Amino acid sequence: MKITGYECVELTGTLEGYDDARTFYEERLAIPLDVYDEFRSIGAEYLMGTDDVMTPYVDEERDEIRVTQTYLRLTTDAGIEGVAGPIDREWARLVDSVAGLLVGRDALATEKLWDLMYRNEIHGRKGKTMKAISAIDCALWDLKGKYYDEPVYRLLGGPTRTEIPAYASMLGYSVDPADVRERATTMKAAGYDAQKWFFRHGPGSGTDGLEQNLELAEAARNAVGDGYDLMFDCWMSWTRSYAERAIPKLADYDPRWIEEPVHPDRLDQLARLRETSSVPIAGGEHEYTRWGIHQLLQREALDVVQADTFWAGGITELQRICTLGSVHDVPVIPHGHSVSANLHLTAAQSPAVSPVLEYLVKWNEGFQFFLEEPPEPEDGVISLDDRPGLGIVIDESVVESRTQVCSSS
Repeated sequence: MKITGYECVELTGTLEGYDDARTFYEERLAIPLDVYDEFRSIGAEYLMGTDDVMTPYVDEERDEIRVTQTYLRLTTDAGIEGVAGPIDREWARLVDSVAGLLVGRDALATEKLWDLMYRNEIHGRKGKTMKAISAIDCALWDLKGKYYDEPVYRLLGGPTRTEIPAYASMLGYSVDPADVRERATTMKAAGYDAQKWFFRHGPGSGTDGLEQNLELAEAARNAVGDGYDLMFDCWMSWTRSYAERAIPKLADYDPRWIEEPVHPDRLDQLARLRETSSVPIAGGEHEYTRWGIHQLLQREALDVVQADTFWAGGITELQRICTLGSVHDVPVIPHGHSVSANLHLTAAQSPAVSPVLEYLVKWNEGFQFFLEEPPEPEDGVISLDDRPGLGIVIDESVVESRTQVCSSS
């Protein structure tokens, strides 16, 4: 079976159910740019996209929440197609610069195809080009599953379980303590055994910001009680000195982990924090390939690896990263860009290697908008099904328009 072509198609639809489009996201997370006052004052609108990115955005003229996302499709001479996404328009342009190398080649030779893309894109070993390689790789696995009429997790050696526990990742929700208590209680009642909350403040917000971060942690812990896993994400927006000040105070709330406390290029700082912290340190979301993760593990900088299947090299590369995690006895819990891809990867791993899925509760309202049967937790777990490939099928009933962004023809 040979690859005959590819295309990236942009879909647009309307997200219903919000009286005021601007209330979809209630609050944002801290960002590295918050060291500057002009960025620190930006609110939840930071998370609202434009028609060029994947997150929902406000159409000012229509006063509606619109969703514009792009899906990659690989075609073959056997009439079987591989699908991956969503990605955004810029990402699709990078797919266009990479995928041409694969046309005419064996679609089932995922190992060789990954190696060809990696070796050809010497200046794309990290960052956005690697994200394009990742999307192509996931589409190839979807194609392979359809060829063999099997779900991808079976081709990867699974399943090790039929249900995968998910933790509730609370990006986009208000961090006001009263709201946190209400939402944390709701998520626990929905069956989630763990939650992750996102700090709004970093060093630029001073002592008041730190106190507000601590109030978030206290509110969440009071809501769920002891013996329940809570995680907190700093989104690479703290400094080492700020983290060294904050983490001992946060330890009072017994976090399962603190995530990305410093910028991903500060490997020595991260390793030092992990060595001295009484709280486990998670990260790797913004690292790429097995080589990047290997550096983190060699330096003993992480207690949890969070490489992203759609960013760090695709399913082919995440399998290798899981092997690295098993060697170092560090669990791999992939960042939650694609629940579909992560579900298949995790289902094929030992629970000791990849124990749980991240499920971004608010984010996935928009992110999985175009999927016919999106993988969603029930009672805190996502059940496997037997659909071939990754199970990424577009719900045509919500597609209002489609535009071809790139194509091999």
